[in-house]
Amino acid sequence: MRTILSIVLLCFSGIAFSQTTITGTVVDDSQQPIPSANVIIDGTSVGTATDFDGNFTLTTNQNPPFTIQVSSVGFATENVEITSNNQNINVVLAEGTSLDEVVISASRTPERIFESPVTVERFGLREIKNTASADFYDGLENLKGVDVNTNSLTFKSVNTRGFATFANTRFMQLVDGMDNSTPALNFPIGNLVGMTETDVLSVELLPGASSALYGANAFNGILFMRSKNPFDHTGISGSIKRGITSQESAGDNPYTDLSIRMAHKFSDKFAAKVNFGYLKGTDWQATSEVDKIDPTRTRANTDYDGINVYGDEVAANINALAGGTGLVPDVVVSRTGYNERDLTNYNAESIKADWGLYYRPIEGNNLEFSYVGKVGTGSTIYQGTNRYNINGFFQQQHKLEVRNDNFFVRAYEVSDKAGDSYDMVFTGININRAWKSDADWFGDYINTFVGIDLAGNPLGLSEQQKHDAARAAADTGRYLPGTPEYQAAFNTSIANPDLSVGSKFQDASKYFHSDANYNFGDQIDWAEIQVGGSYRKYTLNSGGTIYTDADSPIEYSEFGVYSQVQKDVELSEDMELKITASGRYDKSELFDGFFSPRLSAGLTLNRNHNIRASAQTGFRNPTTQDLFIGLDAGRAVLVGSAESNLDRYSRSYDISLEGQTMFGQPATVTQSGRAAYENSYSASSVNAFAASGNPALLTVANPEIIKPEKVTSFEVGYRGKFESLIVDFSTYYNKYEDFISQEVVVSPLYGTAGDGGLSVAALANGDVQAYSAYTNSDADVKSYGASIGLSTKVFGGFDLGGSYTFTKQDFDQAANPDFQTNFNTPEHKFKATFGHTEVFENFGFNIAYRFSDDYFWEATFGNGIVPEFHVLDAQINYKIPSLKSIIKVGATNLTGDEYFTAFGTGFIGSMYYASLTINNL
Repeated sequence: MRTILSIVLLCFSGIAFSQTTITGTVVDDSQQPIPSANVIIDGTSVGTATDFDGNFTLTTNQNPPFTIQVSSVGFATENVEITSNNQNINVVLAEGTSLDEVVISASRTPERIFESPVTVERFGLREIKNTASADFYDGLENLKGVDVNTNSLTFKSVNTRGFATFANTRFMQLVDGMDNSTPALNFPIGNLVGMTETDVLSVELLPGASSALYGANAFNGILFMRSKNPFDHTGISGSIKRGITSQESAGDNPYTDLSIRMAHKFSDKFAAKVNFGYLKGTDWQATSEVDKIDPTRTRANTDYDGINVYGDEVAANINALAGGTGLVPDVVVSRTGYNERDLTNYNAESIKADWGLYYRPIEGNNLEFSYVGKVGTGSTIYQGTNRYNINGFFQQQHKLEVRNDNFFVRAYEVSDKAGDSYDMVFTGININRAWKSDADWFGDYINTFVGIDLAGNPLGLSEQQKHDAARAAADTGRYLPGTPEYQAAFNTSIANPDLSVGSKFQDASKYFHSDANYNFGDQIDWAEIQVGGSYRKYTLNSGGTIYTDADSPIEYSEFGVYSQVQKDVELSEDMELKITASGRYDKSELFDGFFSPRLSAGLTLNRNHNIRASAQTGFRNPTTQDLFIGLDAGRAVLVGSAESNLDRYSRSYDISLEGQTMFGQPATVTQSGRAAYENSYSASSVNAFAASGNPALLTVANPEIIKPEKVTSFEVGYRGKFESLIVDFSTYYNKYEDFISQEVVVSPLYGTAGDGGLSVAALANGDVQAYSAYTNSDADVKSYGASIGLSTKVFGGFDLGGSYTFTKQDFDQAANPDFQTNFNTPEHKFKATFGHTEVFENFGFNIAYRFSDDYFWEATFGNGIVPEFHVLDAQINYKIPSLKSIIKVGATNLTGDEYFTAFGTGFIGSMYYASLTINNL
């Protein structure tokens, strides 16, 4: 905190009280005004934007002469020399290319995307207005190299360059500098509680490691979303979108998306804004009854476990339950489960609001104090270890910030409440148990099966028919969906956070974050130097339902400091070299500190070609769940591996009769989470032992306690213009060290793993507990890939663009059978767009096509193939300038070929919509 205070004092000491004011108008080459054009003082982050009529006013404490940079998406950037105060200028922007767009994220300072030292993708106002997707967030899936995995209608997970599940802790999402990840889950839940479309100024995306500037969580990419400042964008704007979603299993259902923005500049010193967004629809239903483990199995199989069927996870070997008498077959039988559609109403809803107060105390100076508040609530489906109905989830953020031409200092808090959310898998399990205990159900099953044989099997039933009769008898009186008994058991389960009898997802966690940055560009001539730092404190408070925090909340903190030096070197009249060096040191109170450097160089040739290369290291600290989770997920216990966490999780187990009589064990034993890390076998070797009976196949696991993961990344790229053709190419190679993942292990309830005796008996008797341990692998994990994007004008002004992305991991799964990387990325992706913003006066259209190769999805919920898919989106639009409005009619997945992007989720159908946007052109 002393470092941050020193930066604040330094910032205030540099405030100058002189002022320069520039006014002007920005138009295109036909003298039509260009709204929302960026006007920035060259070499700084000081700037403004034009209003609807193309007018702007820019005030600064910098004295002339200096240069301003005027840019807008789709136009070439113009530099204008400012020589005096109160200068009025008229700027004409010629039609340009995507290379002229200005980005901030790559170097924390404004620069043309053409000169960015690393790969960066931008989604600006022009792209947002013309996207064929239903909204701006969905439109990100048309960007080069970007994957958008659809969890549900209101929860989509953005990722780049592989290694992600829906719990995407490798990817950061920032909204006006605030981390949008939820404290409870430790990752962003799409745009459920994010931005409203009418307030979006720009979206930038950095693929790959960015730890050198943004810290531990910026490991696999960052999504930056910036909103409109009410000093620069005033007035009332709104958008209403109505339509239907269409899915084979769900039918046609209404869809509504509404957003309103109100902003007012009360004076040159004070401005404010308020945003409101509302979305409601019906989610994509997940209805797969295919068996999770073996697709050839059906409900007729005794050990069936359907993908979207819950309650059938409870299974047991009936011969073992019968005391090994041989009266029943030596087979596993699972309880009868409930379909997911009977455990949720598939309501998809998002309600969000934010407000901001902005104060500039010194007239003519960009020193700005601001307070921003954000709240959001909604309902969605989340797929992690199980499938969850996120119902009434609530998240809020509050930020205080002070910034000027060359610095910012901000502090914010993010907190959440789980609302009425619940685990659908445990809901199914516990509705069954509310009706009949597991012991009674299996007892009825066994008694019926044995009774048929003891009666001499008078009907001559086959083995399968005897199992069917046993299940029918055990299920007699079972609660059926729609009955009062079922609904009462359902309501009781989702209201109770104790997973032994309930399924409620309970949490009220939060984190506090502060960060600061100072840019010495105005004080130092030979280079641009930035320094900054951040601090974060976590407070985990799930009441013992997720984390091991039953007695009290868990708190821990981390901090980081960084610096960057950027130097432009003019090698000749047609050749310029930009060198950027960055470095950051981060320290968590739970781990040793880590230094992550980045070095990049960009060579510009003839102003139309840029070659860049970079080398950097990145790291990520284990997440809150990696460290402190303590959750019995049914198939395995998830136990975090922070040293202080190992003994906080404990559970009592009943020992089998064989264990008691043959090996002198007590009726019950208590085992802590430490057993997963200090007394366990690998799951694959236990399966091999179960199949063969050979204890020599057992392998002691005892995974190491978790530590930070590291990556070394190399990237080479090219951006250039060949007459009307724009080329953007990049290739990368990543090498990982101490790769974080989960390893499934099995701990005997008595004996010591590797003893060759008692622990083997525990395995044979079924006296075991499976754990999902959080650890680092010593496996050699690498990934590499390349992307190329091409865009041009054809047929006299039509926009044509396309991209191809290749992504591959290098990992020997056979040598590491218990280790999952969760790469979850297609090897080949192709995307294309075709459109025109004005085919004839005020009329435009856009078509977007996406192809994804098939790929293997692996996660704790389940593993399976995601087949290749082809998606076509389209929209037409008509502008009404007199009303400052635009009408859009569109459709996503126009062909209606349903697909999915992750194992276990619902099939994605089509959406058809019409929208009206007012005063947001």
